[in-house]
Amino acid sequence: MKISTRGRYALRFMIDLAQHDSTEYISLKDISERQGVSVKYLEQITSLLSKFGLLQSVRGPQGGYKLAKSADKYTVGEILRVTEGNLAPVACLENTPNQCPRAKNCDTLAFWSEFNDLVNNFLDSKKLDDLVKSAPSHQNGDWCI
Repeated sequence: MKISTRGRYALRFMIDLAQHDSTEYISLKDISERQGVSVKYLEQITSLLSKFGLLQSVRGPQGGYKLAKSADKYTVGEILRVTEGNLAPVACLENTPNQCPRAKNCDTLAFWSEFNDLVNNFLDSKKLDDLVKSAPSHQNGDWCI
């Protein structure tokens, strides 16, 4: 499994929003400058995150984005599934029930299933707030990522 740039930037975007959490919306331009990611690329990411209800957005001069809920209510797994899709390490685990014709005779299915459970349980055990608190920028008072 390899997390794409889109997934990594989505996490950075969400951490940035959490770190700058306020009652006001934060512009993509501001986040783009802090994160070194183009506004155009962030627009693609915010479109996905908004579609799945992870963000609130407002258009216009005072517009921007903010988290739809507090940072401790998001899991890393939730954010990555929105941007990456299914996180299964092998194709046969992408659907439930398993559609693979070899599933009953597969010598490696138990291994892949266990690995899939470990990865998903780990990602779902980490909250966005955990990433904010452990970010080097949070620990030294410098709010740049």
